[in-house]
Amino acid sequence: MTTHSRQVRDFPFETPARLSMEPLFAALRESEPLSRVRLPYGGEAWLVTRYEDIRTVLGDPRFGRAGTLHERAPRIQPDPAGEGVLMSLDPPDHTRLRKTVAGVFTKRRVEELRPGTERIARELLDAMEAAGPPADLVTSFALPLSVTVICDLLGVPREDREKLRSWSDALLSTTACTPAEMAASTEALADYFATLVRQRRQEPAGDLLGALVDICDSRQGRLDEEELVLLTRDLLIAGHETTASQLANCTYLLLQQPDGAARPDADGRMPMAAVEELLRFIPLGSGSFRARVATEEVELCGRRVRPGETVFAPTVAANWDPGVFSDPGTLDWERSPNPHLAFGHGVHHCLGAQLARMELQVALGALLDRLPGLRPAVGEGEIEWKTGMQVRGPRTLPVRW
Repeated sequence: MTTHSRQVRDFPFETPARLSMEPLFAALRESEPLSRVRLPYGGEAWLVTRYEDIRTVLGDPRFGRAGTLHERAPRIQPDPAGEGVLMSLDPPDHTRLRKTVAGVFTKRRVEELRPGTERIARELLDAMEAAGPPADLVTSFALPLSVTVICDLLGVPREDREKLRSWSDALLSTTACTPAEMAASTEALADYFATLVRQRRQEPAGDLLGALVDICDSRQGRLDEEELVLLTRDLLIAGHETTASQLANCTYLLLQQPDGAARPDADGRMPMAAVEELLRFIPLGSGSFRARVATEEVELCGRRVRPGETVFAPTVAANWDPGVFSDPGTLDWERSPNPHLAFGHGVHHCLGAQLARMELQVALGALLDRLPGLRPAVGEGEIEWKTGMQVRGPRTLPVRW
C-alpha cells in the first residue's frame, strides 16, 4: 500500500467566515474520503470526511483515545492533554470514571433542572428588558445562563465565575493564547478545584462536587483525587463554553432566517426538532476534534490504517454528508430522522448532551417568546467572531427588540 502517495494538507484547514462549512470537507468526501493531513504539533495523520467512516472511527474499539496523549501524537494544541481527562482515557478506566457522574446527566435528572433553568432565563431577560436595547446577547444572556446552570450544578460560588471563564477560554484556545498562557490557566483551574474539594470535605454540600468528593473518599476505587479535580474542571469547561457558544450561534442563525423560521411552541419552548437541526447544521467545532489512534490494523475507505496512526474524524463534516442528510446546507426544521453526530458517538458521546439540549430548548424558546421582535443591532460586518479557538461563535452579538 502507498500510504503517503497523495497530497498532504495542513490541518486544521482555514476556518471559513462566521458559520460557513469548510468547503474542503465536501471536496474530500467525494474525491479522497481518507486523506493525509499535517498537524501543527506532532506530524501527520489521517482525515476521514464521510459520515459512516467518521461514525466508525468514533465507535470502533480498535480506535482509542489514550494514544493521543503520546508526546509525538499529531494534535492541534501543544498540550496533549488539552481535551480533558474523560476524553483522554479508554475503557476500562474511561468506563469507571464516566459512571461516577453519568447518573447526574440522565434525561430524568436533566428534566429536574428544567424549572431552575427557566427561572435563570427569565431573570436574565428581565435584566435585559430593564436595561433596554441594545444588548450584547453573549454577555447578557448566553454566557451567564450556561455558566449559572453548570456552576449551580457543581456548586461553584457565583463570585468566582468570571475568573473561571477566563481560564477555561485559554484551555479551549488553538492559537488565541500562547502555550505558556494555556499552561498557566490549566494549573490555575486545577489549583482552584483542589481548594474547592478541600472546602467540601470541611463543609459537605449537596451539589455535584460534594457527591464526587463522597465517591472519592468512599475508598471504592472509583475516583482518585487527581481524577476528581480534572473531572470537575472538564465538566465546568464543557458545561458552559460550548453551550454558550452554541446558544449564540443558534440565535445568530435564527435572526438570519426569513419569516417562517422556527418559533417557540405554546409552552414557550423551542421545538426539539428545531434544536436538533440547529445542532446538526452549525459547525461548532473547528473540525479538528475527535482524534483517535488505531490500536490494530483497520481498513478504512479501502486503505489500511496501521497501529499507532492517528485519525481525525470531524463530526462537523459528518453532519453535512448529503448521503445521510438531504440538502444538508438547508435548515429543515422538521428533519426526521436526524442522526447527527454533534455530540460525538460511541463511548465518548458527550456526557452532557441531554443538559445541552434542555438548555438550548429553554433558552431559545424563552428568548424568542419574550422578545418576538428580536433583531440584530449592527450590520453583519460589525459582529465580532471568535478566532484561534476550538469552538466557533460570535464573541459579541448586539441585538435590539
